[in-house]
Amino acid sequence: MEKIDKVFVVAMDCEAETVTRHLADIAETTLWGRRVVTGKLNDEKCAVVVSGVGKSNAAAATQLALTFFDAKILLNAGVAGGLQKSMQVADLYEVKAAVQYDFDLTQLNHTPMGTLNEYQTPELPLAVTGKFPAVILGTGDRFNDDADDFKLLTATLGAGLRDMEGGAIAHAALRAQTPCYMLKGVSDVAGSSSTTEQYLKNLGVALEKLAAAIPDYFAAVK
Repeated sequence: MEKIDKVFVVAMDCEAETVTRHLADIAETTLWGRRVVTGKLNDEKCAVVVSGVGKSNAAAATQLALTFFDAKILLNAGVAGGLQKSMQVADLYEVKAAVQYDFDLTQLNHTPMGTLNEYQTPELPLAVTGKFPAVILGTGDRFNDDADDFKLLTATLGAGLRDMEGGAIAHAALRAQTPCYMLKGVSDVAGSSSTTEQYLKNLGVALEKLAAAIPDYFAAVK
């Protein structure tokens, strides 16, 4: 085991690059089929684990970060879809809590939608630095423009952003009693046009804005 206190878990290589471009003394390897990059950010050792897309990938990669590196702080940096009309492409937000909006045990035990079996409420709390506005993130294993999903995310769960990994990272971190921070760049905004078209058009812009914020954000994480 190599002990590294701060470890990023990110879904895609392009999101990993927002962190790795800032690293000195880079080393790269593959652990249990996942790309892992280590180096120094602001002269502090850190690691980046690339999970792949989706909740199961994200949970497995988070456990890798906890087990292999004995991480004391988990971080996630990536893009997310905006759910509020006031949001703009490339806006940056911290995540104060995550919910898994595709988890449903309401018929079985009458808990609110998104509530994992071992908890009583849908929200999985996260740490924040206070450097950016903080919102709730909704996570599910689907990317769509479905009106019912939008209503569930916003009206029922109070989410301001949506992605496909953050809720699983938050869940694994909470079970491990490890602080977790998330910084998201808006790649698309629901309701203005196809989120798929927006995402493909704006991904690069959102990633550049996110990358510029990483060094100061990392320094603020304690």
